[in-house]
Amino acid sequence: MNLLEAPMRLAQKHLRGGRIGWVFVTPNLSVFGLFTFLPIVIDLIYAVTGGNQLFPAQRPYVGTANFQALLACRNYLDPNTCTRDLFWHGIYNTAEFVVLQVGFMVGLSLATALALNRPGRARGFFRAVFFYPVLLSPVVVALIWKWVLQRYGVLNAGLGALGLAPHDWLLNSSTAFFWSVFVSIWAHMGFYTLILLAGLQAIPRDVYEAAAMDATPPWRRFRRVTLPLLMPSLLVVLVLALIRAVQIFDEVYVLTGGGPGTSTTFLVQFIYQTGFAQQVREYGMAAAASLLLAAVLMALTVLQLRVTRPRK
Repeated sequence: MNLLEAPMRLAQKHLRGGRIGWVFVTPNLSVFGLFTFLPIVIDLIYAVTGGNQLFPAQRPYVGTANFQALLACRNYLDPNTCTRDLFWHGIYNTAEFVVLQVGFMVGLSLATALALNRPGRARGFFRAVFFYPVLLSPVVVALIWKWVLQRYGVLNAGLGALGLAPHDWLLNSSTAFFWSVFVSIWAHMGFYTLILLAGLQAIPRDVYEAAAMDATPPWRRFRRVTLPLLMPSLLVVLVLALIRAVQIFDEVYVLTGGGPGTSTTFLVQFIYQTGFAQQVREYGMAAAASLLLAAVLMALTVLQLRVTRPRK
């Protein structure tokens, strides 16, 4: 570290005022520029070029043709009438997944946080149990549940022990979608429960004591005291869950592979398949779809910043 003393003294001597700060942030900006900003620029280049060539210099400029192909539909309510029907199937599946997963996620996280906030024995143990799935890799989570749900898995073995017929949980479109939502909630609910639990513990106890002195019923106490004071944390959980649900890919891809058919094919999987998995790789189409997804995520991020902004 003594080797850095001479250059730093020289920088302090010649860089006056606030310019010395750039010396400290330059390494971080270099990493961000190489692994974040440069890929964004490359993605923009691919989005406005065509062909299946990998190097940008070999790709012809096509303008907004990729975006027009993705958005071309005779009836936006029917994905089969769209030029890129798989893209629109991914959009509709993602929208349905977001509504179901976020709705149940927030509700179950709130109920779990309320239960874990109550005094009782082994409260720390149960908090750790609910948070443990968050520590697992999404691929590990999907492989565990795939082992449980496959034809000769643990769940069907349990049904067989009860004299019930086994079921192809991951080969039926409705049950595969249900288990995709369930596994995602199981894997991430502990994180949002922790946020809501912290919000509950930040509520002053004297507020509840005043409500108890007024003989307020539990349901009214929750509706008039807990819920309003917990609303900032609840809004943060809602926005974070929305952002995470829109980007769903890893658990579902390992669990179902997007099937059966297109029932669990989501938007990120369409981008992956179009740009990397299929035999004729359409980099421009995948880049255009990723920019449309980025616009949605940016809107959700702005919403989060507005929600979490301190009110004067």
